[in-house]
Formats: sequence, C-alpha cells, structure tokens
Amino acid sequence: MKNPRVPFILIFLLCFVSMISAQQSYYLSTNGKDSNPGTFQKPFATLERAQKAVMEIHKRKAVTIYLRGGIYYLPETFVITPKGSGTKTNPVIYKAYGNEEPVISGGSRLYLQWKPYQNKILKATLPVDIQSDQFFVNGERQSMARYPNFNPKATYFDGFSADAFSAAKVSNWKNPENGYIHAMHPSLWGDFHYLITGKDTSNVLSYVGGWQNNRKNRMHPTIRFVENIMEELDTVGEWYLDGKTKTLYFYPPKDLDMRSAVTEVVRLKHLIEFKGTSKNPVEFVSFKGITFRHSARSFMENKEPLLRSDWTTYRGGAILLTGTENCSIEDCTLDQLGGNGIFVNNYNRKFVVRGCHLINIGSNGIAFIGNPKAVRSPLFEYHEVNKLEDIDRTPGPQSPEYPSDCLVENCLIHRTGRFEKQTAPIQIEMSSKITIRHCSIYDVPRAGINIGDGCWGGHLVEFCDIFETVKETGDHGSFNSWGRDRYWKPDINEVNAWVRQVPELPFLDVIEPNILRNNRWRCDHGWDIDLDDGSSNYRIYNNLCLNGGIKNREGFHRVVENNIIVNNGFHPHCWFDNSGDIFQHNIVWNNYKPARMYDSAWGYRMDSNFVQIEGKVATPSVILSSKSKRDTHSMEGDAMFIDPEKGDFRVKSGSPVLTLGFRNFPMNQFGVTKPSLKAIAKTPEMPVKRSLISEQKRDLTPVTFLGVSVRNISDEGEMSSYGLPDISGLLVLTSAPDSPLYQLGIRPNDVILSVNGIRMGSINDLSRVQWSESQSFILRISRNQKVIELKN
Repeated sequence: MKNPRVPFILIFLLCFVSMISAQQSYYLSTNGKDSNPGTFQKPFATLERAQKAVMEIHKRKAVTIYLRGGIYYLPETFVITPKGSGTKTNPVIYKAYGNEEPVISGGSRLYLQWKPYQNKILKATLPVDIQSDQFFVNGERQSMARYPNFNPKATYFDGFSADAFSAAKVSNWKNPENGYIHAMHPSLWGDFHYLITGKDTSNVLSYVGGWQNNRKNRMHPTIRFVENIMEELDTVGEWYLDGKTKTLYFYPPKDLDMRSAVTEVVRLKHLIEFKGTSKNPVEFVSFKGITFRHSARSFMENKEPLLRSDWTTYRGGAILLTGTENCSIEDCTLDQLGGNGIFVNNYNRKFVVRGCHLINIGSNGIAFIGNPKAVRSPLFEYHEVNKLEDIDRTPGPQSPEYPSDCLVENCLIHRTGRFEKQTAPIQIEMSSKITIRHCSIYDVPRAGINIGDGCWGGHLVEFCDIFETVKETGDHGSFNSWGRDRYWKPDINEVNAWVRQVPELPFLDVIEPNILRNNRWRCDHGWDIDLDDGSSNYRIYNNLCLNGGIKNREGFHRVVENNIIVNNGFHPHCWFDNSGDIFQHNIVWNNYKPARMYDSAWGYRMDSNFVQIEGKVATPSVILSSKSKRDTHSMEGDAMFIDPEKGDFRVKSGSPVLTLGFRNFPMNQFGVTKPSLKAIAKTPEMPVKRSLISEQKRDLTPVTFLGVSVRNISDEGEMSSYGLPDISGLLVLTSAPDSPLYQLGIRPNDVILSVNGIRMGSINDLSRVQWSESQSFILRISRNQKVIELKN
C-alpha cells in the first residue's frame, strides 16, 4: 500500500529547498578580502564588493550582507543605485552580524609620531594630505582651537564673548585665514557662520558667509566665538591642523598617553548615498544594527533658502536618500556626525527610520525636504509676496519630487545641533504624510520638531516625549511650525481681504490636516507647541504640555482640544478674521495670553475649558470669559488630578472637568518603547505644583509723543507677534495725521526702536530725547517684522 504522506513530504521539501535557494548571505569583515567569495570563513572587505554581488543577483534572491564587528573606514562615499535594489519578497539588507558592533566611518585612523611643541602642546606630521574639521581621541570629539574656550555650562555655543574678534584679539593672530566666526542671529532666530579670509593692517578681519539663516541680519553683538585659530590653542583638549605644513597640534590631558591613544580625523561629508529617481528608484534596501560615525561639518554649505521659513539647508547628510521606495534604517546608531544625520531629499516614498539612536549630530538629526519645483507659486524670503491674480489656484504639489508616507518610530534623538543652531532633531519641509511616533527628543538648541511650511500636510506626531528644547535660540517652541504658503502675507489685513475673495486660498498647500496627539512637551525657553506665521489645518489634542503653553499665531482651522497645559495657558496671536479656530475641552492654569488680538477675531469657538485652581469648588470661569468674551460654559476650580507630582495628570472620577467634555488620555505611553533605548532615555522634569498663575506685565499706560500715542511692548507674546529681538520698543497706538511723526511716516502698529540713535527700551527713554518742532528726526521702526529708517 502506498504511503499517502509521501507527496506532502516531497512538496514540503521542494518548498524548503526553493526558499533556501531564494536567499543569499554574504559577509564582510575588516580582515576580509574582496577577492574572497564573501562566505563566513572568507568574507569580503568592502561594501562596494558586497554591492557588486547584490547586482549580480539583482532581485532574484533576498540578500543579507552581514557586517562583522570593527570599524569600516570608507575610502569614499558608498553609493547605492537602483541596480543594488531589492524587492518586497527579495529585499537587500546590510546587517550587523549577531551581537557584534560594526561601525561605518567617514574618517581615517591616524598613526602618528607625537613630539613636544610648546606649553604642553604636542605636534605630529600627517602622513597624507588631510584637511579635517574634526579630531577624535579614543572615540571622543576634541575641541578645535577657539576663543573663548569650550565651556559646556555656557548658555550659547559652549562659550561666547563680545570681543571674539576684536582688533585687540586679532592683533595676536599671525594668520587667521581659514578660521571661522560663529554668531547668533540678533533675535536668536538661529545662527550665522563665516570663513575668515584674512586681516588688514588695522587688525580688522575679512570674511565670507552669513547665508545660513533665511531671516537675513547682522550677527549678534555679543553671542559669538571664533575657532580654528592657532594662537587660541591654549587649553586641554584643543587642537589645530596647519594644512600647509600638514602639522597637527594637540593639547592633551595630563594623564593621556598619546602613544597608545586611538586618533581619528574626518574626511567624508556623506557616508551612504541612496541615488535613484522617481522613475527609477532604489527599492527595498535596509541597514540594520550598524553604527554610522564621522562625517564632515556642513555649515558653510548650508545656503539654500527654504519656502519663506527662517531656514536654509544643505542637501546632504551622513545618510542621504534621493529617489527611494520602501527603504529603511533600523536599530542603527548615528553618532559624532558633523552635518545632518539622515537627509531625505526630494522623491522618497515609505522610507522608515525605526529603533535608532541619534546623538552628537552637528546639524539636523533627520531632515525630510522636498524640491521647491514641486511647489506651486513658491516664494523664498519672508517679505516676498504673491499677487492674487498670479497665484496658481490648483491644490497640492505639481510634481512627485518630495518625501511622502515616511515614518520615524521608536527613536532616541538628543544632542543634535552641536555646530548649527537653526536645526532640529526632525525637520520637515515640502513633504507629505510624515509620521513621527514614540520618539524621545531632548537637549537641543532649537525646536524638537520643526515643520517649515504647509506643503502638503498630513503629518502625524504621536506618543512622543519632547523636552529640553530651545536651549540656545529664542522665540520658538518644542514644536515649531510655519505656514507662509502661497496665500500668506506679513500684513494680516491684506490676507483677510484675499481670503474673503477666495476662501479656499489657505488650503491650497496644506491639503491635509497635521495632527499632534498623545505627546508630552516641555519647553522652558518658549512655548511647548508653537504654531507660527500662517500655520493652518492643525488638529492638536491629548497633549500634556508641562511648561510653555500652546501658541497659535495667525492661521486657519486649528482645532486645539482635550489638552492639559500645566502652569500656563493658551496664547492666541494676531488671528485672521474667520479663522475657524477652536479651543475647547482643555485644562489650563492661566488666563488667555493674547497678542495683537481684537474682539471679533477669536475664532469659531472658545468654550468648555477649565482653569485649574487647587482646592477651589468649580464655578463658571470669569477668568476666561472676561478675556475672550466667549467661554460661556468654561469653568474654574480643582480638576482633581490623580498624581501630578509623578506626571499622572489624569483626573479622578467625579472631576468637574469631565462634565465639560474632557476625556482622560494615557500618561504612560510617551517616548521610546524599545527596551534598550528606553533604558537610557531621559524623561522631563515634572513641573512644581502651582495653581492659577497671575499675569505680570510692564506698565502699559499710553503717553503722547509729538502727536503719536505710544506704550511699552508688554511681554514675550507681543515681542514674538511683532518679531522683535527683545521686550523693548514703543508700540504706536494712534498717530494724528497732522502730527510731525505721521508726516514722517509713522503709522499705528509700528514699533519705534530708536529716536535719533537713542534706543527705546521703554517709555522712560523718551525723556532722553531732545526735540523741538524744527528739529530733524531719524527713527528706526519695525513694521511687519521689517526694520525701516524714517527721517525728515
């Protein structure tokens, strides 16, 4: 009798053999040879040889290239073309072998003979012509010779000084050529960088640069430093490379034996490039479990202005993706990189960054930036404006050259922006449907997440933990966005007139809503959530904001509901008519903090909110309704939180907040969940328990000056709304047509910055102005965030 199981066994064996034959493994080792067959016993040596093997198979089999432990110093950027692609069933994976730790480096290891130079400084001659902007000893990045010296406790730049390149200082420098000047924007809206080209006989430097910020201005008068100056090599940990003599100088710590120390320099700007097109993309290629380290700084190449945001960009990074589909970077570490970590450039679809640790990154952590040629009616500088009749009325993009449907998930990102401050751990511009989920982001100079425009919406930020942000800049938030899209103009009244004619105008670019939900935010130097100029079509709910509150500047259709805003409140700034904005079912500690708002411009609904006042029986909220002239159903009292000291701001059963429509949301799902990352990730400090916060403002009593009624700028809210560098200046309330200042050009809502060279820090400074009817005047004013000089 025949065995009926035999056919089944044969079929199983055939399938198993077929499955094995559809998979191929290769191995790389720092001790391998490219002449080897790439087996475990005889591995390849380079990524290029492994890719050649992939191309020989080209999509017929799934391929895994295992990297054994060790440092792979790349001789040049590793480029992956469509010929190195995989498929959904046959992907290509570059993967760490077992628990080993392979490192892909854009640098070189040095083997040097160190000799004494002077004052405890050592010197060594480089064996090759290396021009490096970073120097590492035993894996730690050292400080380029600089003034003032590196001080990690300093607020800005790890040390700054007003006399960084004063004539007295420059007189001590024999040849400062190829040194750098770094300075903050005078309003702290990012930074500027300059390459020194020489000095004159008066010890005045010549330099080029300053293009790294899209809000052009002079450099900050005090927050500045210089580096790469030989004469400033004067403390432990500093180094200087003389490119002409190929001599490296280093001031080592006392207990460091340079004979056994591992020394490395940087050579490459890009380590890995995915190079495809929208018509012929790189597909199904992944890197898993690998460390990427050592890329060159890029601040002098950061030149391209982005769509009327405050940013410029350099389209490059340690990992650069152009023209990809279904590729990923998973469980990798990106560390000690000089420029961007991961740059997702132009056309990319379904790219995933998952389970990664990004730390000590010079510029952005992960940047998603599309091609401006995909944008309809694009503009690039703050004061550029369209004409209504010239605006393309077609919604959405005009080409596919932008990132879309991408995911950043379960990543720990901190200490980005080490060299460039106009950066973010996650930056999004001219992109669509970018999801950021379960990420922990902290210890950064500016926003944790920045969305630079409304092109084209659909972004989702959820279950993230973002704090210790805006540490070196100003007038920003942990989340920061703009919407200076084709409809937007600096003049609010002009936008109102346009939108009355064409109601769909604000939604031609942001065609899908952006959603922020179930996140925890804390910003101690700005707003927790900051929707700036024109940001439209947002849904913000179930967020725990621990310090800075939520700011909505002018925009359309923002729904802010069911959020907890601890020790702060809601900041409405300069809203458009008929904005459609909604603020409801939120718990706040403060009254509203409006700036340049008027009674008819408070959106579609402000109601059913709750002001936390510990121990108070719930009653109707006079606090909110007196400010908004709305909030009919809003209340104030004790919300009855479960355990706020430990971060549990859920309310107990029976809380009066629940009757207003508020609903509890989870307090234990913020940030990374991957065990290895969660074990090392920080969490934010919980706020000190406070009840209703009283408002503190400057004296706002108007005074009349030459027929013009003026008052002090009140607070940081007004400072931000008028785009001022600090809380100073005199706001013009009215200007009589027959007054001399009206004749000079002064108009309501101008801010007077100085009169005849005298800075107007407050109303009191008017007493210093000597004037008569026949006197000439020179006034510096700010109008629509543009400084103008008026004189008769």
